[in-house]
Amino acid sequence: MAKSKKSPLGRRGFLKGAAAGAAAFAANPQSVGAAAQEQDHDHQTVPSDLTLRVKSLESLLVEKGIVDRAALDALIDTYEHKVGPRNGARVVARAWTDPEYKKRLLADGTAAIGELGYQGEQGAHIRVVENTSKVHNLVVCTLCSCYPWPVLGLPPVWYKSAPYRSRAVIDPRGVLQEFGTEIADDIEVRVWDSTAEQRYLVLPERPPGTEKLTEEELAALVTRDAMIGVAKVSGSKGGRI
Repeated sequence: MAKSKKSPLGRRGFLKGAAAGAAAFAANPQSVGAAAQEQDHDHQTVPSDLTLRVKSLESLLVEKGIVDRAALDALIDTYEHKVGPRNGARVVARAWTDPEYKKRLLADGTAAIGELGYQGEQGAHIRVVENTSKVHNLVVCTLCSCYPWPVLGLPPVWYKSAPYRSRAVIDPRGVLQEFGTEIADDIEVRVWDSTAEQRYLVLPERPPGTEKLTEEELAALVTRDAMIGVAKVSGSKGGRI
């Protein structure tokens, strides 16, 4: 969950596994489907040797010529750097620089996000909750991994983990501390539980000293973790995506 306890798989391994699995299914859907049935385990359970399995599957598919390594790297780069959190960062930056847009965003997140060309999942509404000097918001999905994909992309491994899903509700301040985020005792911490119909996006506080930055420069400061609520936005680049 915290940086020191993050799954060894990481986002890159997760994406490679997803792409490799898709390629394997396309090549032989019957065998892949049968293998999945044989495992018959809870979708929330992460095998301890998952990293090794992903690497082995990737190597096998590349060796067989089913997956091109360069294409796989390009796909990963797209999800890491061109879509996902970048969309949410643009939403946040627009809200910081346009008071009228911010009002619409807080009133109807789905509609306001749609104004920027990002369409939500069918049947799922995105509500935007604002961090202030008195309130800090934290997003979780206690049942599975419901997540605002259109603006944040693929959910991080720790977001789907059982420890985060339980402890974010039981001990949110402790969870925030593990991410290196200190919240003063006089600030209220609100935890929002996502569902299939209701997703949440945190509108972080705009960091001081950024008054002269452009909207594009502001967007570059916003991280995925800040839009989930486990981090704050720093006035300098270099935060985790």
